Amino acid sequence: MRTERKLTRLDRVFARLDREPERPAHIDVPRMSRHRVVLFAATLAFYVAIVWAVVITSWLVRFDWQVMFFRPYQQWPEIHAFLDYYVVLGQRGPTAVMVAAWLGWRSWRQHTLRPLLTLGVSLLLLNVTVGAAKIGMGRLGPHYATNIGSNEMWLGGDIFPSGHTANAVVTWGILAYLASTPAARRWLSAVSAVVSLGVGLTTVYIGTHWLSDVVLGWAAGLLILLALPWFEPLIARAEAGIFDLRDAWRARRRGALPAPAPVDAPASLAPLGNPADQEEPVVREPVAASRPPRPQGYLAPGPHTARSERTPVTPVGSRRPPQTDRVTRGTASARPLTGG
Repeated sequence: MRTERKLTRLDRVFARLDREPERPAHIDVPRMSRHRVVLFAATLAFYVAIVWAVVITSWLVRFDWQVMFFRPYQQWPEIHAFLDYYVVLGQRGPTAVMVAAWLGWRSWRQHTLRPLLTLGVSLLLLNVTVGAAKIGMGRLGPHYATNIGSNEMWLGGDIFPSGHTANAVVTWGILAYLASTPAARRWLSAVSAVVSLGVGLTTVYIGTHWLSDVVLGWAAGLLILLALPWFEPLIARAEAGIFDLRDAWRARRRGALPAPAPVDAPASLAPLGNPADQEEPVVREPVAASRPPRPQGYLAPGPHTARSERTPVTPVGSRRPPQTDRVTRGTASARPLTGG
């Protein structure tokens, strides 16, 4: 007998995702419109301008040193304890876990892997672009500055642009990017902007970043969010590939289960001779299967008479007509014979 295979947790997850084979119609996938292209080009130009202003040690670098000498953490020490916790909203590990939990629930409800895949693509772009810029420009932070008034570039640091700020822009901005309605997108965009702005200014308050680091971090995170529509076809192909792998894995698991063995005739009853000369057996339906079960007989108590002494009684519903000239067996009278 073949038993049913017990579903694993992964099977239940994919079964939930398969309840709607098509993406729901109310989910709006952003496209790279002309307005978005203009914003991307403007943000990229602003990014290059900030880098160039720091490289040539312009007024922006002098302003960085003025803010550092101002020491905001000494001017307002009463908010230092709160900002030590608030800056966690820009750390990559905790924020990625929180946002991934929310987007995982969204994936479960909308029966699509797009939210989680979009988060993965955005974090990958963040690590590649911001990490490469940090290592390539090698700027030292305020706590490690050596020459007053210098830009502290190419000295082996990893502070420019601000990773906390860029991570806050991308991680919280992805919620607005994946919003289902325009109203939700506007509200989430405002919330993510306030959170990322606060995280960037907190790093300046604590003294771990220059102000120009934070400005460049905002631009770096915004560039990633604006470029995400270019990766939507890749995300769609990745989602389809994951489900194809899932289907192939299920097919292999079904093929690995033992098939029910066919019931063969016993060897002793197999016909002899050439199989082509043998006639096909005639399959007859069992007679007993079409008959209703017979009720159990009931014997009345008391003495029983012999069959020859009983009076013939026509059963109820019989097709045989009643016979008035029939007599009981064993009597002296005999049936008259006809024909001489």
